[in-house]
Amino acid sequence: MFVTADGKNVFFTFALVSSLFFLWGFCNGMIDVMDKHFQEELHLSLSQSAWVQFAHYLGYFLMALPAGWIAMKLGYKGGIMAGLGMVAMGGFWFIAATHIAAFWAFLLGVCIIAAGLTFLETVANPYTTVLGDPHYAATRINLAQSCNGIGWIFGPIAGGMFFYSKNAAGESTGSQTLYIPYVAVAIVVLVLAVIFYFAYIPDLMVEDDYHLDDSSPGSSPSIWAHPHFVMAIAAQFFYVAAQAGIFSFFINYMTSQTPPIPGSWASGVLTSWFEPNKEGVLVLSNSGAADLASLGFICFLLGRVSGAALLRKYAAHRVLGLYAVINVVLALLVVCKLGWLSVVCVFLSYFFMSIMFPTIFALGIFGLGARAKQASAFIVMAIMGGAILPKLMGYVADTYDMSRSFIVPMACFAFVAFYALAWPKLARSEGMRSLDMTHRH
Repeated sequence: MFVTADGKNVFFTFALVSSLFFLWGFCNGMIDVMDKHFQEELHLSLSQSAWVQFAHYLGYFLMALPAGWIAMKLGYKGGIMAGLGMVAMGGFWFIAATHIAAFWAFLLGVCIIAAGLTFLETVANPYTTVLGDPHYAATRINLAQSCNGIGWIFGPIAGGMFFYSKNAAGESTGSQTLYIPYVAVAIVVLVLAVIFYFAYIPDLMVEDDYHLDDSSPGSSPSIWAHPHFVMAIAAQFFYVAAQAGIFSFFINYMTSQTPPIPGSWASGVLTSWFEPNKEGVLVLSNSGAADLASLGFICFLLGRVSGAALLRKYAAHRVLGLYAVINVVLALLVVCKLGWLSVVCVFLSYFFMSIMFPTIFALGIFGLGARAKQASAFIVMAIMGGAILPKLMGYVADTYDMSRSFIVPMACFAFVAFYALAWPKLARSEGMRSLDMTHRH
């Protein structure tokens, strides 16, 4: 699975590139527990706090095309080095942001880091698909994304530790310690940059099934002539919108929508997980909900690992379609406010979201040859969905409640299901040879 057409084993390169997936998973995990911090420190509404997600995904939107251009000009290694440098710069900026102590300063840091992560995602996602036998492209990208899932487990833990820290008097110190995990990320990133500089990173290409790189009769030189790619952009937009909304408002949901907590639960090591609300009812605390977010990401990781195994046996578009339909049902059950059943459905949604981003990515760039780098930039650009629709989800939550707001991701998952089920027709529409996806994945 990790042997290229010329017989070279590139497993070490794959493992090194997979570390980047851990990095942006960790950073994204911290972002997902930051909203509640600013809601309380700056007295923001749910829709206002969604500016954190907006700044994060705006960085992706602004830098996706430049990242794709640099990757085409400088190769995979050049794109990775540029991304690591920008992430380090953003991490160190949080020191200044803490002293400025203004919302815009933190949003700027979030945006800079996201811009750097854009380079890494634009390069690393398509790169994993070419590091070995093309039949297992979707399997490899899902394995690499499993490292992303591990990072997402530890991100909320680090975020909860520093964003919701308290002193001996029980007063919040999160505003003074928020910069610490970001500076740690910056230091680690600089070490990674040195390792990548000296590492062997061959500039490989995916198979040119659409003959974009030649002038043969009947070839289609533009990536926009291929519906499976164009629709992948839309599918990724809506998927990331759903993911960002669920992830960013997870703490709000858990602290406001869970049934009353039995008093017997608030004992031992779990004491800090619970606190009485204004009515004196025991509920989850912000810190406890942040720790539970890590449990959600464990479900996410399990979904990635098991999904990678499924993709070796079953058609990628069919697995994607099944998972998307299941998430439509789960979101509907959350909207219906069914107590603990709805809470469980939130965690299950993490599991069934797990394979969506990498699988949409692999289906979208399939067969585009050297243009996969360019196509990758546009698919990463679609991450802007995570900046826009969470604000709509926050507005619905402000108007009604967090449970009702899940109607937004429900609609998003429905579109992903449509793309998955329509993919075979979209992929054949330009005369592409018939795909035996069962054997390919």
